This record gives sequence, C-alpha cells and structure tokens, in this order.
Amino acid sequence: MTLVKSPRPTLDANLAVALDALLTEQSVTRAAARLHTSPAAMSRTLGRLRRTLQDPLLVRAGQTMVPTPRALALRDETAAVVRRLESLLSPGEGADPTTLSSTFTLQTADLVGAALTPGLLHLARQEAPGVSFRLRAEELEAGPALRDGRIDLEIGSIDHVDPETQVEELATLRMVAAVRPGHPLAEEALDPVRLAAAEHVVVSRRGRFIGPLDSALAERNLQRRVTAVLPSHLAAMALAARSDVVCLVPAALPGNPESPLTHTATALGLRLLDVPLPLPPLAIGMAWHPRHTADGAHHWLRNAVRRVLRAPGTT
Repeated sequence: MTLVKSPRPTLDANLAVALDALLTEQSVTRAAARLHTSPAAMSRTLGRLRRTLQDPLLVRAGQTMVPTPRALALRDETAAVVRRLESLLSPGEGADPTTLSSTFTLQTADLVGAALTPGLLHLARQEAPGVSFRLRAEELEAGPALRDGRIDLEIGSIDHVDPETQVEELATLRMVAAVRPGHPLAEEALDPVRLAAAEHVVVSRRGRFIGPLDSALAERNLQRRVTAVLPSHLAAMALAARSDVVCLVPAALPGNPESPLTHTATALGLRLLDVPLPLPPLAIGMAWHPRHTADGAHHWLRNAVRRVLRAPGTT
C-alpha cells in the first residue's frame, strides 16, 4: 500500500501576526484595531486560524474571551516568531563602526592608493579600530572581481561598462606637468613648443607611449619625446624629482582646494605647471557591486572614501 502524504499547509506570515494580536489582546475588536483592520476581517482570520490549528483558540466567557490551553501554550512562541519576522523584514540598521571587525579589499592605482590610505587609516583609528585594508593593484577585471567578492571597492578612473555595477563620481581633476625644482621649464611661462621639446615619462600599465597629451600636441603639429614608460605613477614622480623628465599628475580644478592625489608630488618637491593645451578632465570615482549598497559596513567604507578623496569645497 502506498501512503499519500498530506500536502504541507501554505505558510502565511500574516496569520502569525494576527495570532499574536489575538492572543495578546484576547479580543477580536482590539486585535483588529491593533492591526488596523476591521473586526469582521479579524473574525474571518480567527476562523481560518481555528481551522488551521484545529483548536478554538479563544472562547467566550461572559462578556470576554479567554484563551484555550493550546492558545496559552502558543502565546510566547507566537510572540517570539513575530518579533523575529519584524527583525527579518525591517530595513537594515547602519552598522556601528566601533564594532566592525572587517578587512576591506580595494583595487586602485598606486597614486590613488597613496592618497587614500593615510586618510582611511586615520578614520579607522578614530571610528572603526577593528577595520583593516588590503589594497590591490589594477590587476583584476573589476566587474567580475566586484561580482564574486574578490574586491569590495574599485577606486580611480572607472572605465569599464557593467550595467550591474554601482558607480559614484568623487572628484573631477585636471592633468598638470610636474618637474623638479630648477627645471628649465619652470623658469618661464610654459608654451606648447617648450613642453613638446622636453623629455617625458609616461605612466602606462600596458606600456603605451602615447596619451591625450600627444593628441593635443599633434593638433599643433608637435610631437614630444618620451624617454621612459613606467607602470607606476609614484615611480614616474620619483624619476621626475631626480631628473629632467616631465610627468603628468592630477591636480584640483582652478579655485578648488588641493586634491589629495597631488600630495605625493608636493611632498617630493615637484613644481606643478599648467599645461597650455586642452586636455580631457580626469574623473575619479568608486564602483561596487549592488549587493553591498545597503550593507552597513560597506556604507561606512564608502563614506570614509568620500571624506578622504573629496576635498572640502568640491562636489
């Protein structure tokens, strides 16, 4: 003989909420008022509960209703279930930074990392002492790495297009020429001809010799001489500080406070010269996977990055 299993009852969280109200109030009218519904609707729900649990739950005793033994046995458990449901289905609360114990992995260029890390460590010491940071070079394809959790945040020039990635712009910068103190280009006003005639170092992870500056020079039938291509902005600035090569570094737009991305060039003593050519602006942003958008710990991380990279007075 084959036994046929009875179908499982359909789960309805609203029934648990109604049962909690009925067992607490011991009154259909008061339970209805508590749940902002009509007494008639609450009476129908009580009938459904009685059929589901196969127990009258509340029975009339004079002018009041009293719970059955089964109802009394269910009261505390029902209240606990409803409280857990409320917690489960309520919007997440922001994480308390002081209780965080997390390591965040950020992928960014070395210059952005150098500008970002001191400020992040300072904020972590003040607000989230259990947080640490792992910075990775721009070695992973950011979209998949964000998706599978290998990195928590990408920061820098966000040039990949991934519809599921959340992107927020942090700052718009311009490129300026950086040279050592006493460099011939710093002795008088810079013009395109003198800029093109100087030796240049280019930063390219792919080893490319040309960039936007070459396109701007070509429009004036000028060509610069690139004597070195390096994969690191910090190495390029160190070379410029110790030789006559020119390197490009990001700086704040005119009228804005100095960008943290220029602090290393300033610390190396480099002179920053306006480039006398129209160059495209540099947008610095951060990208993350949308599953982290409502996460309290990740929210603190994004806010910390904003505070470090957005100079006062910028938008």
